[in-house]
Amino acid sequence: MPATQLFCLENPLLDIQGQGDAKLLEKYGLKANDAILAEEKHMGLYEDLIQNHNAKLIAGGAAQNTARGAQYILPADTVVFVGCVGKDKYADILREAVKEVGLRVEYRIDETAPTGRCGVIITGHDRSLCTDLAAANLYKLDHLKQPHVWKLAEEAKVYYVGGFHLTVCVPAIMALAEEAASKNKTFIFNLSAPFIPQFFKDQLDQTAPYWDVLIGNETEALAYAESHNLDTKDIPTIAKHLAQLPKKNTSRPRTIFITQGLDPTIVATGNASGEATVKSFSVIPIPKEEINDTNGAGDAFAGGLVAGIVQGKTLEQSIDMGQWLAKLSIHELGPS
Repeated sequence: MPATQLFCLENPLLDIQGQGDAKLLEKYGLKANDAILAEEKHMGLYEDLIQNHNAKLIAGGAAQNTARGAQYILPADTVVFVGCVGKDKYADILREAVKEVGLRVEYRIDETAPTGRCGVIITGHDRSLCTDLAAANLYKLDHLKQPHVWKLAEEAKVYYVGGFHLTVCVPAIMALAEEAASKNKTFIFNLSAPFIPQFFKDQLDQTAPYWDVLIGNETEALAYAESHNLDTKDIPTIAKHLAQLPKKNTSRPRTIFITQGLDPTIVATGNASGEATVKSFSVIPIPKEEINDTNGAGDAFAGGLVAGIVQGKTLEQSIDMGQWLAKLSIHELGPS
């Protein structure tokens, strides 16, 4: 097997994706463009989507989508994804999906819980995500530290962790963060959803000194600003603040990427003296008639961007790769 280049950690999920409307969102107390963890009142959603909304079963989980996207670009078998699944047919569906793109997975298998699932309600060009983590919530540090898994982590030169994993196993995230900082490797983190900075602020702040690259969108950046009392809603100002936070490995600059849908992507880069420069990159517009599905577009952008970073591309080239992969994804059903 070729050496691992990119090692990814988060929550493997099966997306149950169907077309909905305002009435369906209201039924389950959901917003049109949001991501939340499921409560008891949401548990009927998954069967509802399958029975009444022509739902498709699609391999998902944000960082697993990103890993698949990066693997689409990088040499086969050089991207590894870890997380926890159940011992069931849904885990088998995930394995088949990742095998198609040559992504290597090292799942922890938990026999006490089913594979996690994410209900995806598509309304127009919006998507509402409601996740029942189930087995994905049971990932453990001892799995990461198993010799055959940790060997893959040690081989990798870039780590990618999704913020959703902050609700699961912070010690596993910190093990990768420390490995990156001590060996001068690149640690990439994704804010993932507004509820992460809102409700998991302390866990998020624990990872902050290790961020070499941070990826998020404008709603996540605004949620961060609010939870950290920044008193601003200006995205470039927030990005600059994030770039200037204290850093563990000062031999690498920190770069912040904040996407804004069709509006320009904001990029802030910090330097050793604590200053930051901010740039803006236009997004290539996509005609509305070409938009099939926006679910996973952000994950795809991250996949292309991260692949560019792994390949040592310039900032501009990496962003181009992210936009190119996001455009491909938007033409397909689900985070393909």
